[in-house]
Amino acid sequence: MSHSFINDLLSYRGNCGGCHYPEASAIKTVDVVARYGSSGPPALNGVSLNVRRGERLALVGDNGSGKSTLLKCIAGLLPYDGEIRVLGHPPGICRHEAAYLPQRSSLDWEFPISLSRFVLTGTYVRLGWFRRPGRQQRTMAAAALDQLGLTPYAGRQINGLSGGQQQRALLARTLLHEGELVLLDEPFNAVDETSRTLIWEALDRLRERGCTVVMATHDIAHYIQHFDRVLTLENGRVDPD
Repeated sequence: MSHSFINDLLSYRGNCGGCHYPEASAIKTVDVVARYGSSGPPALNGVSLNVRRGERLALVGDNGSGKSTLLKCIAGLLPYDGEIRVLGHPPGICRHEAAYLPQRSSLDWEFPISLSRFVLTGTYVRLGWFRRPGRQQRTMAAAALDQLGLTPYAGRQINGLSGGQQQRALLARTLLHEGELVLLDEPFNAVDETSRTLIWEALDRLRERGCTVVMATHDIAHYIQHFDRVLTLENGRVDPD
């Protein structure tokens, strides 16, 4: 059994082999349908979109419009019908290049882990299952904490953080993923002005790196100038207006 095969087997990365099809879109979906459970109306119903590399796209819509479901399908976390390509591959093939930030409410913040160790988990997607973070990863984590104003809380348990600090912690962990594509689900939900400013500064640095950012948000009025394009979802469909 070859060394490279073992590395692939133990890695989170999937098996894209480093081939990201530079001519391909960051994301392309065609007639995507997804539902929770085997019955009931679809959460997504024929969604087609194309996201260029380096683009910053806002997904807007009311609660239940399908924003979170679409991000989860793109991240390879939900089954679907239709076609999705991420950097030219099906979802999940390039897990190390597609970083996903879930809604803060979906995590168990009572889990006993310090902030610094929580942020370090963002490196596992590139390290693999059994390699421990080393000096390089710890340096990256310290830089992400500093960038998001979290250094004074590095040793604190995550359940002792405020809501805005938890949201920044999620972003710090996502930054350590170092993905070419970043999927963000409501990163500004219930955060204060300090957290909002620090998060935007971090997202601007992603743009400088040429990353593609797709953000789900229900409040676009204050942020529209930050996006290249806005796409509205309504009842699981793309609103043509």
